[in-house]
Amino acid sequence: MKQKAKNKGRDLLKDLQRIPKNQLDTVFHEAHERVFKSFDCLTCANCCKTTGPLFTKTDIERLARLFKLKTTEFINQYLRLDEDGDYVLKSVPCPFLMADNKCFVYAERPMACREYPHTNRKNMQQILKLTVTNSEICPAVEKIISQIVVKK
Repeated sequence: MKQKAKNKGRDLLKDLQRIPKNQLDTVFHEAHERVFKSFDCLTCANCCKTTGPLFTKTDIERLARLFKLKTTEFINQYLRLDEDGDYVLKSVPCPFLMADNKCFVYAERPMACREYPHTNRKNMQQILKLTVTNSEICPAVEKIISQIVVKK
């Protein structure tokens, strides 16, 4: 089963890499707009339930202020260093995810959360592998990619 998913991901990546780089951003942005007109992230929140964002220094400082904690206290309570030396959540689901799938710190959420699922950013060719990985987490990304791959 895992090998089948790996093969599907590899095939999707190859299909996306065939799209001319000068058209890739436009194709993704248009599909992103179409999908998110009808997709409500609050019905899913799989990203918050299964993965965690990277926290920048600015994210940590902002959230520490919100909780009236020193940055070291915020880090000790919620974060750990991953194998790449980046701050990530100690555990998932995200401790800020509420029962109704809303984010307790939404207005102050990390930049990675603000930008997720990254399908409307510039230079999509730089993150195609990440985008394919995100399609296994986020049904909206899966739908965006399926629209693009079918369209080409």
